[in-house]
Amino acid sequence: MGRLVYGAPNWFVEFEDRALAHLRIVMLAKLRRAESFSFSWKQDSIRGSGRSSFWVHPSIPLQFEFFGGREPALNREWIEALMVTANSPNGLELVPEPTRSAPPGPGGA
Repeated sequence: MGRLVYGAPNWFVEFEDRALAHLRIVMLAKLRRAESFSFSWKQDSIRGSGRSSFWVHPSIPLQFEFFGGREPALNREWIEALMVTANSPNGLELVPEPTRSAPPGPGGA
């Protein structure tokens, strides 16, 4: 379980390392272009199943803390799905990871 640490004073939210690694790619791409955006996600059922959002701005400190010892493998389809939401009027939303497309088997099946 990793943490996205935001602002000063620090505020954080926990995400699985795999999700956080994908969010990092998308968020840093947006911030590298000096783009502000909103970020939204659904709360776990433990926290009441609500939704949360905050505004991400290049001037506000942002830190990614991973608790796993190894970098998760990245899923390009998930990065693309997250980037589509990040470039939408609603802003970045943590959408579920798409299942990877299996390559066709023998005989094109």
